[in-house]
Amino acid sequence: MSAAVTIVGIGGSARPGSTTERAVRIALAAAARRGARTRLIGGPDLVLPLYDAAEVGRSVRGRELVAAVASADGIVIGTPAYHGSVSGMVKNALDYVEELRADERPYFSERAVGCISVARGCQGAGSALAALRATVHALRGWPTPLGVTVTTEPTPFDSGERLDDLRTRERLELLGDQVVEFALMRRAWTAHPETEAARLPPGA
Repeated sequence: MSAAVTIVGIGGSARPGSTTERAVRIALAAAARRGARTRLIGGPDLVLPLYDAAEVGRSVRGRELVAAVASADGIVIGTPAYHGSVSGMVKNALDYVEELRADERPYFSERAVGCISVARGCQGAGSALAALRATVHALRGWPTPLGVTVTTEPTPFDSGERLDDLRTRERLELLGDQVVEFALMRRAWTAHPETEAARLPPGA
């Protein structure tokens, strides 16, 4: 590819190096191996003032978050599950994307978004993932076919840190791959729409 696509990771908790942040890092590392430029906005970077659309000024972190999303070709979002849904800190960060409502690519338009949720149990992880994907849809993004849940509560069949589990790691890496693949396809379509359209089957 002539220029690398940019994949931005958003997620984690106020605790630097949280399990959620580490999960996002694994997905971003897979994207980097595909040649993408990556950037993580996590941990303390997500400690933002409560979003208020009527407020004129924005914090430095808020402006950096909005600028990073605006420049991204794809996005990976990770959230801890709080009471079965997206954490307040991650949701507040996503509310800042409202600043892109009048952008050339409003909100998450034209971007694939990989969604990750982390919880102690599978029920909370599943419902939080569904809530995150719904928010991505509302922001006009395209959730990747694969969404990943990570459960941190050990079961009788495993032990240790779940992110060290080979299957979990492979799913996070596949999610990162899917975000890059979509970004590359979108770039090819934008550069040569007539060529890409010719490849579609009749009636597509």
